[in-house]
Amino acid sequence: MVVTVLSVIQVIACLFLIVTILLQKAPSRGMSGALSGQQETFFGSNKATGIEAILANLTKIFGVVFVVVSLILVLLG
Repeated sequence: MVVTVLSVIQVIACLFLIVTILLQKAPSRGMSGALSGQQETFFGSNKATGIEAILANLTKIFGVVFVVVSLILVLLG
């Protein structure tokens, strides 16, 4: 029973993870950004705002849920 519930949670987390990743805007710097070495740093001013920030946070949450449930299922099975 527990394994079934965790498997359903894992599938739902996987689907939401796929959706949130696909909805995010791809960083398109082009060849000029790749060649000139322009990159966004961790403390840079190019932080995501609005819906991009929400999608980034949801991706992190669903990723953690997916990994934790996967580990629990491995330990149970």
